[in-house]
Amino acid sequence: MRSVGAISRPRLIMADIAPLDTKEENQRRYLLGSLIFGHTVIHWYQQLFPVILPGIKDSLGLNDVQVGTLSAVCEASGGFLIMPSGYLADSFAKYRPLIMAFALASGGLAYFLVGFAFSYLWIMPGIAMIGVASAAWHPASVGSLSAKFPDRRGTALALHGVGTSIGDTIAPLCVGALLLAVSWQTLMKFHLLPALVLAFILWRSLGSFYQDSRPGPDLKSYLSGIKDMLNERNILAIMVAGVFMSMGRLSVLTFLPLYLTEDLQYTSLGLGFYLMLLYLIGMVSQPVMGVVSDRFSRKVVLLPAYATLGLLYLFLPATTNGIQLGLVIGAMGLFFYGTGNIATAAVMDLSASEVQGSTMSAMSVFRHVFTLPSPIIAGVIATEFGTEAAFLYAG
Repeated sequence: MRSVGAISRPRLIMADIAPLDTKEENQRRYLLGSLIFGHTVIHWYQQLFPVILPGIKDSLGLNDVQVGTLSAVCEASGGFLIMPSGYLADSFAKYRPLIMAFALASGGLAYFLVGFAFSYLWIMPGIAMIGVASAAWHPASVGSLSAKFPDRRGTALALHGVGTSIGDTIAPLCVGALLLAVSWQTLMKFHLLPALVLAFILWRSLGSFYQDSRPGPDLKSYLSGIKDMLNERNILAIMVAGVFMSMGRLSVLTFLPLYLTEDLQYTSLGLGFYLMLLYLIGMVSQPVMGVVSDRFSRKVVLLPAYATLGLLYLFLPATTNGIQLGLVIGAMGLFFYGTGNIATAAVMDLSASEVQGSTMSAMSVFRHVFTLPSPIIAGVIATEFGTEAAFLYAG
């Protein structure tokens, strides 16, 4: 474990990085491209939830607190599984393709179950499985890229984050348009087969990349590495800041769809359009943020991004027309997910190379524990003072 006085610049875990031959570099690029594609699919499935949330609320007759609880359940399921997932990703690196394939399949199965839901309690297992897909994917994929790209970790993770932006951008618009023609229940059921097919393709195509993976740490070393990581004051500072950002982000993701459809009376297509704006600009901003953080420092990117995002949440309910609303949501998209990837890279810089997947997991668990109540709190505030008040809370 390295001790660093400040996150002033990214540091490599390995003192010396040997030059790569062309074959190795091509393999790294293929792996990066495959994981970006897989991440796109994961976030297509993740982004279905906010688009269908108004339909779920209307069909099942839910109130704002129950809607907030659904978001909390989705987060909680991922939080409970993220540490075991990280341990498996580090200890059985050879099977990371299988773990990531399981993540893709879980996303499809989750929405298949949601599509059959007829009550609040019945929908809970399907919502929980949405979190399972995210928990299974991220430690294995982020750990792989962090280990394979120690010289360009911020850039690799930011490009991986572009997959987030692509999936989150195209899913709301496409699904919002489809919901004008078919019910949300029918559309969700059709998401199972593509997930299973893509899971099989990913598993078969990436298996050879992990055949020479070294054995991971034993349980004692694993726990020791996590303990050492949590003793780092800089890591804790980054994680605490990430918690506050996640509290705001989850509240916005939960109540922005309801605000657009109930308060502003947009159709599902209009909802999809504005949610698309939330992620569209991130496709450009995330790689730029990654390169800047690699070249200068993580702090140079994170501090202004955090401050700007908080202010934009406060401006959201003050917009008076569709153009202003689009500008504010688009500006939010500059930092909405990119900050998370840079914060992850900052923690990875300070963590041992043997526990990169578990480092991602520890960050997620820390974030989930403190973030889970946030959408429920926002739901109580929205019930008492209106949906707009949830954005003031997020800011």
